[in-house]
Amino acid sequence: MRALTGGVFGTSSATDDFTDLRRLAEDIGMRSFDERLGHRDLPDRFDHTAWRHLEDAGLTRLTSDPESGGSPTELALVLRALARHAVTVPLAETDVLAGWLAAAAGVDVPAAGPLTLAIGDVGASAATRVPYAGDAAAVVFALRDGDLLRVAVAAPANLVIAPGHNLGGEPRDTVAIDLPDEVFVTIDAAAELDRRGAWARCVQGLGALDAAVEYSVAHTRQREQFGRPLSAFQAVQHTLASMAGEVERARAAAELAVAAAAEYGFDSTQTDYAVTVAKVVLGRVVPTVVTAAHQLHGAIGVTIEHRLWLATMRARSWIDEFGDTATHARGLGRLALAAARDGDPWDIVVGAG
Repeated sequence: MRALTGGVFGTSSATDDFTDLRRLAEDIGMRSFDERLGHRDLPDRFDHTAWRHLEDAGLTRLTSDPESGGSPTELALVLRALARHAVTVPLAETDVLAGWLAAAAGVDVPAAGPLTLAIGDVGASAATRVPYAGDAAAVVFALRDGDLLRVAVAAPANLVIAPGHNLGGEPRDTVAIDLPDEVFVTIDAAAELDRRGAWARCVQGLGALDAAVEYSVAHTRQREQFGRPLSAFQAVQHTLASMAGEVERARAAAELAVAAAAEYGFDSTQTDYAVTVAKVVLGRVVPTVVTAAHQLHGAIGVTIEHRLWLATMRARSWIDEFGDTATHARGLGRLALAAARDGDPWDIVVGAG
């Protein structure tokens, strides 16, 4: 696995192989943010314009369409950029989740338009917290049956959908499960689905954290108290430095997960370990950074008109999706115990064996 220093999320990557892609994703993200400035609400609306730009650029099926030739690294760059600018589109769901699952199950989905994933249990009457169900071209159902998944595809027009949203305003709907048994295909993919989802949320969470720190630095430089900028006060400087350090911890963990997925694939033990680590690290970093950002902003940071909540509340929402911090921490402990039984727990850290 390549070294993390100067990786795809680093600040010294201006001349790497992904320069053009990084600039394109940032441009789409900035345009979306600027066009919707002052027009955000709860719930936030699916950004049709940004999605069209992503489709025109060939960025919506980077890993799920074999003809695109994309990699997890490229998808991660785009996901982070969109999350940093709070672009309200289901790119992760379309590509690394629903698109992949449909292909793995051999079921057809529309070649264009956003996709989403409705996860539930066999026998359940509804799937909850389904991203963008009302805006998707198709809903891919993934019903858990132990380690197996029962997969089917349906058009939103044929489903009963109750709209909802998460803390960050993203659509999270409830979808009734009312499909005949014969339309489902059973595959062994439950663990990989969770791993892919956790991977995507870690990458998105990093983008949101970067935005929160950026906003906090700008605010403390512009806001004056007692005749000087807030950033001139030592306590504020210490808080900003602590935030930056925490985000770099998250960046290193996310880099590890992206590098593992790119090199070994999502179905590997290496990626399982890396994603588990990233989810635990992000889960511990996000509350710290979010709290500090809101302390520095004061009351204005919690208003819907301010941009901060788009970063902080989405980060808080994402860390609990596809397994919360405690769940992944227990998983990390189990990996360490298994390594101890087979040899040295240090092996899972250094990638030996």
